[in-house]
Amino acid sequence: MSEAALALRRAMRHRSFLVGGILSAIMLGMALLSLVWTPYAPTAINIRRRLAAPSPEHWLGTDPFGRDVLSQILAGAQNSISVGIIAVGIGLILGTVLGLLAAAKRGWLEELVMRFADFTFAFPAILSAIMLAAIFGPGTMNSIIAIAIFNIPVFARVVRASANAIWARDFILAARSAGKGAVRITIEHVLPNILAVIVVQATIQFALAILAEAALSYLGLGTQPPTPSWGRMLNEAQSYVFRAPWLAVWPGCAIALAVLGLNLLGDGLRDLTDPRLSRQR
Repeated sequence: MSEAALALRRAMRHRSFLVGGILSAIMLGMALLSLVWTPYAPTAINIRRRLAAPSPEHWLGTDPFGRDVLSQILAGAQNSISVGIIAVGIGLILGTVLGLLAAAKRGWLEELVMRFADFTFAFPAILSAIMLAAIFGPGTMNSIIAIAIFNIPVFARVVRASANAIWARDFILAARSAGKGAVRITIEHVLPNILAVIVVQATIQFALAILAEAALSYLGLGTQPPTPSWGRMLNEAQSYVFRAPWLAVWPGCAIALAVLGLNLLGDGLRDLTDPRLSRQR
């Protein structure tokens, strides 16, 4: 049996990876579906159908403005994934570059990168979003910037620690003896050996980014109306918890399942890519 077939078989027997992959695929499917179809226009208002209970006409009910909740959930998945991909992508690229530089150069550059990371950790995503909203006003772009800023030191620390472990290996000494410079060694030897760690960390940070986007939208600092957002749906449901509880249940379940799925997927990837943590199933 080929290595690819063995890896696939092992992955299919790993419960965390399998459940996380299914939940993540459902979230991605919801976002893709919303690009081409939703039961109703997510922003369409129908006052005569306001606060309608779940029914064959509106499977998940309607909100105080008569908007279809299912349509908003589907469109909200698209918004959450977009914000997560862009914010984590920015943090991953900049953080990986800084972490690799710190590990390759050491000395004052490594110290500078680590102190920058410590300073950035003092401004979590929500605090950064509040500052940006006070200056530029609330919005999706400010949420992305705030979440990205928080992700940069996370990736920088993880990459630097993983890269330092690789730089201490014998094959790196052999590459140096062959006359390879720090940049070439980093690209050809260090980066390929820490890619698995970066992918796992990106999956976990993606889950945190979705949670952060929902929190910022709930506080009114993130995605603004009329763009659907799971966090803002929870905010709008506060006044109707007893009259229309489904308004809080559905977006809350969407956030919880999305974050759970990505966390399980990240745990599964970590176990499958690290021989020390892998479990035979």
